Amino acid sequence: MPRIVVDVMPKPEILDPQGKAIVGALPRLGFTGFSSVRQGKRFELTVDGEVTPEILQQAREAAERMLSNPVIEDVVSVEVVAD
Repeated sequence: MPRIVVDVMPKPEILDPQGKAIVGALPRLGFTGFSSVRQGKRFELTVDGEVTPEILQQAREAAERMLSNPVIEDVVSVEVVAD
């Protein structure tokens, strides 16, 4: 069954305390060379049947209206992923 993947990230001007905690922990775990981290959300929507333009549009609308908080987050991608 095909899936639609939606990625949501905090807007650039929004503080990201989880990202700050991660970037602080990386060097302690031996991962160097990273200066910042932004943590987002990923949603996978499984589609029954074919992904039509109408279904993809519904996924985009759901991403904007329900899966993200438009005040503090941006929907950065809505893509079909084949299995």
